[in-house]
Amino acid sequence: MATINPAAATAAFPDDDYARTGPGTPAGNYLRRFWQPVYHSVDIVAGRAVLIRIMGEAFTLYRGETSGRAYLTQDRCPHRGTLLSAGWVEDDCIRCFYHGWKFDDAGQCVDQPAEESEFAHKVRIRSYPTEEALGLVFAYLGDGDPPPFPRYPEFENFEGVVEVDSYSRDCNYFQNVENALDMSHVGFVHGDNRAAFRGIGLGRSLEAAESSWGVTYCFTRNDGEKRIQQLGMPNIFHMTALPTDPDIGWQESLFWWVPVDDGHHMQFSVHRVPVTGAAAERIHERRQRRRTEIDIAHQDACREILAGRKTFADYDPARVDMIRLQDDVAQLGQGVIADRNNERPGRGDIGVIAIRKLWRREMDILARGGEIKRWERSPGLVPSAWGLSGTPASFKPRGAAQQADVRAEIMDVRPFVAIDRQLRLLNGTDDA
Repeated sequence: MATINPAAATAAFPDDDYARTGPGTPAGNYLRRFWQPVYHSVDIVAGRAVLIRIMGEAFTLYRGETSGRAYLTQDRCPHRGTLLSAGWVEDDCIRCFYHGWKFDDAGQCVDQPAEESEFAHKVRIRSYPTEEALGLVFAYLGDGDPPPFPRYPEFENFEGVVEVDSYSRDCNYFQNVENALDMSHVGFVHGDNRAAFRGIGLGRSLEAAESSWGVTYCFTRNDGEKRIQQLGMPNIFHMTALPTDPDIGWQESLFWWVPVDDGHHMQFSVHRVPVTGAAAERIHERRQRRRTEIDIAHQDACREILAGRKTFADYDPARVDMIRLQDDVAQLGQGVIADRNNERPGRGDIGVIAIRKLWRREMDILARGGEIKRWERSPGLVPSAWGLSGTPASFKPRGAAQQADVRAEIMDVRPFVAIDRQLRLLNGTDDA
């Protein structure tokens, strides 16, 4: 592993290349070289098409009636520019609402009713590779052939439940990426007062090293025990978190931070819960009840707090996701897009500096037409924590024996108020 030099923390942040992800931008070009989650599988039903926005671009997502597969194409019909999402799904094809032009699952035009299909063979819309896993629809939005689709067998092939619990945030995605490698904030943002810090995230006890997958981020306690988290390039986080349920020990999670546009992003989240039987039933009941109890959008509460109209004490934790609200206030408090030129980073920011350095290096290589690093998740790159309880996952490399016949149950645990917010944002109808 290559250790990140903490002296880099004193360097001024040069520009906002990390933040801008539209077509043709350095960060946008880089993110499009990787598979990205773009939607929740449960939110797109067979025979339906929707408009979605990812990285400042609009696309048409639909699920075929015949195969049940999810397909992603460009947003508009090439005939007269009407949104394809307003049309019909027929078998595994999509037909334009305006003049009935029909495109197959590969984007080839196969029917032009008014033209008697005379030049249909010459018309093709862009389509994008898709895969579904862990309750999410993934897409490859780059040019050329996609890389192999990354699997997470320890989250897919085990006896238990995979909880899908995503959310949207009204700021730039890279602020959330950086927040993952910032343990120093936990005792303040998520503590009741300054005493909650207690040395957790003390700068001299933090390490950040480049790995074959991204960044290994480690905090060592005074007694020598360690907590290790893994960030996968460019925008994936594999972590363990404190127990939040009496039936579960340390919670193991995967996160992806995906831009919707430069001022909004999604955190697509999945949690590995290795429980079955009565314990699984209890968890299912608690989670479904919690989905209804939360009836205040944390994004709305954040606006009120940042405007000075309310404080955290004004909100009932039973009605709002307090952890997400706390992170909302911290990250939106930086601005919708953080101005890093005036920062004063220190030793406690070693993880933040690590991810910026890797992104800068890879974007520069890509801009020069060079070969970017092929990141690979090896078996040793797993999160761990002192006093770990429960059943931690064991990642095995491709080709190793897996319990392929065992499939975890996918459980959507998103609060209903959160689902509404996510769909309005992703579908381009959020007027908040």
